[in-house]
Amino acid sequence: MRVVVEEEEEEYPSTPGKVKVERSAAMSRQLHRCFASTGTLFLWALFLVATTATYLSFRSFVDTSSSRYFPASWGGLHWERQIRASASPRRPPGSAEGAGLSVLVTGAAGFVGAHCSLALRKRGDGVVGIDNFNSYYDPSLKKARRALLGSHGVFVVEGDINDGRLLTKLFDVVPFTHVLHLAAQAGVRYAMENPASYVHSNIAGLVSLLEACKDADPQPAIVWASSSSVYGLNDRVPFSESHPTDQPASLYAATKKAGEEITHTYNHIYGLSVTGLRFFTVYGPWGRPDMAYFSFTRNILQGKPITVYRGRDHVDLARDFTYVDDIVRGCLASLDTAGRSTGTGGKKRGPAPYRIFNLGNTSPVTVPTLVAILERYLRVNAMKHVVEMPGNGDVPFTHANISLAREQLGYKPATSLEMGLKKFVRWYLSYYGYNRGTHEFNDHYL
Repeated sequence: MRVVVEEEEEEYPSTPGKVKVERSAAMSRQLHRCFASTGTLFLWALFLVATTATYLSFRSFVDTSSSRYFPASWGGLHWERQIRASASPRRPPGSAEGAGLSVLVTGAAGFVGAHCSLALRKRGDGVVGIDNFNSYYDPSLKKARRALLGSHGVFVVEGDINDGRLLTKLFDVVPFTHVLHLAAQAGVRYAMENPASYVHSNIAGLVSLLEACKDADPQPAIVWASSSSVYGLNDRVPFSESHPTDQPASLYAATKKAGEEITHTYNHIYGLSVTGLRFFTVYGPWGRPDMAYFSFTRNILQGKPITVYRGRDHVDLARDFTYVDDIVRGCLASLDTAGRSTGTGGKKRGPAPYRIFNLGNTSPVTVPTLVAILERYLRVNAMKHVVEMPGNGDVPFTHANISLAREQLGYKPATSLEMGLKKFVRWYLSYYGYNRGTHEFNDHYL
C-alpha cells in the first residue's frame, strides 16, 4: 500500500494552487489533441471517399470508352486493319477452289494450329489466329510459330477464348465463314496436377466460343479438335465413331467428351454447323515438347534416360501415330465439306450438319519400336528405364478406324512413322542448334 501512495503523491505537486492550474492545462491539451486527431481522421476519411469515388468513376469511364481512349492489347484502327488484311482470301479470280474461306483459327500458335494456318494461307484462304501463349510448355516455341505465321501474312491475336468481348470484336470486324477450333489444354497426365485448367480451356472456353459463333451474323461453320482419348476404356478395335465413349479414362478425355455433347447442343438449338475431329497421337516438326517422341529425342541427345511404359502382363503400349501433314489434310477437308450454319440472330432456322470423324493412321506402332527408329536417326542409343504404366489416365493402345473420314472427306494418310520421324528429327536438330560433331546444344534454346 505504501508504494501506491508514494506513486500517487509523485503524480501531483505538493503546492495546492499549482495542482488546479496544471490539471486544467492538461485537460485542455488532451481535448485539443482529441479534436485535432478527430479532425485529421475526418479529413483522411473524406480523402479516401473522394479517392474511391474517383477510382470508380474512372473504371466506369475506362470500361465504356477503353476502345476509343485506352487501347488494350487488342483493338484500335491499326489492329482492325491487320485483322481484315489477314482474314482476306487471296485465291486468284476464277480459281477452281472458289473464292476462298475466311477462317478464325483458335490455338493458332500451337502445334496443329500453326500447321493448319500455314496450309490455309498457302492455298489462298484468309486466316486470323488467336492464342493465349500459356506456359504449359515453353512459350518461346509458340512465339517462334507465330513469327513463322507472320512471315506468311497470318496475324495472330494474343488473347484468350474465354474473353467474350474479344471474340465479339473479332466477329464484328470480320464475317468469318469458318472457325477451326484447336485451342485446348492438352495432355492426359497434367490433368492430375492442374484439373481446373482443363475445365477453363476445354469446357468454359468452348462455350465462350460457341456463344460468339451463334450470335455472329453470318454464323460460321465450326470444325474443332476432339480427341481419340474419348474412347477411354473401350477395348474394341479399331476404334469407330459408332463405338460408345461413355467411359473416359482421364479428365482430359472427359472434357473432350463433354465438348462433343456441348457442340451437339449448340447444333441442335442454334443451328451451328459442327464437325468434331478425333485426333490420334499427332506428331511431327514444330511439335509439343510434352509428347513422348519429342521428350525421348531431347533426352537421348542429352544422354539422359527415358522412361518407357509397359501395360499389364508386360505388354508394350501401342499408339496410332499420325503425322501432322495428314491431320492438316483432314482438317482442311472438313472445312471444305462443312455445310452452312442455319441460324441468324442466335435463332435456328433449320437443321445444320453435325459430324464426327476419326483422323488417324490406322497402323498402331509400339513405343519400343518408336524408340528404335529415333535411335537409328539420332545415331545414339537410348538409356531405357522400362516401368509399368501408372494409373494416370493413359490407355494401353489406340487404333483408328478411318473408313468414315475416307468416305466423306477423302481422307487418306500417306506418311509412315519412319518417314515422319525422319522429318521430325531433321527439324529438331535444326531448330535447337544441335551440333552433330560434339553432341552439344545451343543453350539459348534449352
